[in-house]
Amino acid sequence: MKKQKSRKGTVTIRDVARESGFAASTVSIVLNNAPLARYIPPTTKARIQKTAKGLGYHPNIFAKSLRSKRNHTVGVILFDITDPYCTLILRGIEKSLYQESYLSILCDAHNERARFERYLEMMLERRVEGLLVLANWLYLDINVLADLERGKIPTVIIGRELESSATSSVTVDDEGGAYSAVAHLYSLGHRKIAFVRGPKALSSSKARWRGVQRFARDSRLDLDPKLVVDLPDQINLNAGVDDAFRITEELLKQKKSFTALMAYDDMTAFGALRALTKAGIKVPQECSIIGFDDVNPSHLMVPALTTVRQPMDAMGASAVSILLDGISSAAENRTVSAIHRKLPAELVIRETTQSIS
Repeated sequence: MKKQKSRKGTVTIRDVARESGFAASTVSIVLNNAPLARYIPPTTKARIQKTAKGLGYHPNIFAKSLRSKRNHTVGVILFDITDPYCTLILRGIEKSLYQESYLSILCDAHNERARFERYLEMMLERRVEGLLVLANWLYLDINVLADLERGKIPTVIIGRELESSATSSVTVDDEGGAYSAVAHLYSLGHRKIAFVRGPKALSSSKARWRGVQRFARDSRLDLDPKLVVDLPDQINLNAGVDDAFRITEELLKQKKSFTALMAYDDMTAFGALRALTKAGIKVPQECSIIGFDDVNPSHLMVPALTTVRQPMDAMGASAVSILLDGISSAAENRTVSAIHRKLPAELVIRETTQSIS
């Protein structure tokens, strides 16, 4: 079949109509899958679609979006694309958006509040249909959330618990995950356990500590306050490696013995492992370590890190599902309430934990 293009070199609906022998209106209905397409005979549809493919026709998405006010574009803002936690969630987001034929505009806020807010403005200016926000806890404050709600753009926050009736969220069961982590150490015979908690301002840190406290009540485990320390409040959570290294060294200097250490997250566990190794303490023979998140380097460490896995790929996919439902509801002028979904955590036992000899 010889291709016939318009003067501008782009194959148009009129080109397909001329080549297939059908009216341009019929071709438009078929290629745009309009409601009236169900009344067009299958043989006609097949011929039009075959002709369009042969000519190399591609729909003008821009023009279509102007007519329908839909552009199938979603804004995705991450606080730090170099953070292993972010990259795994992003993979789940991208896979799900691709399957639904949505395009993402990805922005990395570099852990900077001003950059985050400017990106948010730019997303709204470009009329994205929805927003997925994996934002740092220090600058995703109530004022930013209020701005999102006033904009009436479907939005899902990932990794932070909300009490909003307008902005949806996807989180992991931090409390349950922490409960299972300390229960694992307890089952191995550990009673003198050190805890490096997350920054006090972080909601996930509070939830994980609630899990530890709940297990302590259930099992009558004594939590020694001298073995409980906090990471400092900071924007760059990757700095937790260095902070945990320093904090663990300070714990060791106290001469307060412990046989296991529970870290706020995997990055914290990496820092603690480094400090213990420097001090000549063998892991897990002399001290067990457990983390939280299960970022990719966790299984590559020597020894491989026992941790609590967040279903990060599933968190990204779940956020997309909620967002697209919200976008469809907005397009149909339907009112829907925010959805707050909490996914279960999973204990992953590897090589950094073992029973007391």
